[in-house]
Amino acid sequence: MVLKSISAFLEMAKAGTKRRIAVAAAEDEPVLMAVKNAMDEGIVTPILVGDEQSIRTISASIGFKLDGIEIINDPKPASASKKAVALIKEGKAEILMKGLVGTADLLKAVLDKENGLRKGATISHIAFFESPYYHKLFLVTDAAMNVAPEFKDKVAIIENAVDAYHRLGIPKPKVSVLGAVEVINEKMEATVHAGMLTMMNRRGQIKGCEIDGPFALDNAVSKEACHHKKIETEVGGDSDILVCPDIEAANVLYKCLNFLGGAESAAVIMGASVPIVLTSRADSEKTKLNSIALAAAMK
Repeated sequence: MVLKSISAFLEMAKAGTKRRIAVAAAEDEPVLMAVKNAMDEGIVTPILVGDEQSIRTISASIGFKLDGIEIINDPKPASASKKAVALIKEGKAEILMKGLVGTADLLKAVLDKENGLRKGATISHIAFFESPYYHKLFLVTDAAMNVAPEFKDKVAIIENAVDAYHRLGIPKPKVSVLGAVEVINEKMEATVHAGMLTMMNRRGQIKGCEIDGPFALDNAVSKEACHHKKIETEVGGDSDILVCPDIEAANVLYKCLNFLGGAESAAVIMGASVPIVLTSRADSEKTKLNSIALAAAMK
């Protein structure tokens, strides 16, 4: 199976079981609108945790009927985050969504050693893109969580991205590790890391995917560029996952695709026991719905 469009996530979510989504500090208009849209599509059942009066006031203003929806009143965002995480731990919800709470407070609840949702040592941001200039969906990581990832962090970042593909039914995604050039240069750490990651994959130390790199971006997404540079690769020009050197490179690529490249996107946080929907206020309503659909489509 090849994922061709962002709309595939909504179709997959509709075809599966309706998911329960716990929203931490839900008193946020864009978030409530996204949840409303996802409910209208029939893909989620929400549990809203936060300031109940504010939730009801905002919902009334956007035409979001709360009949039958569970609301847990807690006006303190940090405390509401802990309660939303507890709902996941208790099996009452399968997706966590960030509302009007600081990312640090939400992640503190998620990463709590005793009561959180830890699965591994590293959580990371993944963003799927549908570009008019590429033949299938591709994923960019990590544009939001890991600032300057060390080598071991990059292993986990790749494993989290690969896990997302596996949960969407793609058994062996192709991973390009990006740098400024397509050869290993000891003065450019990203290229050294890329060579090590590629060798680990070939020796079976990173499984469930095919890794190659270092690649400059053109080699990762263009067979013609690989041909011109005489790069023999099964990954280059057909990448599913683009692993950026650091948060700055990933964030710039993410926003270039969204604001200049005409791409549609969907993003979640991976590495916890459930996907976490953590949207930006700059994201469109469609992107927010796409992100919920992505989380709901994962098995």
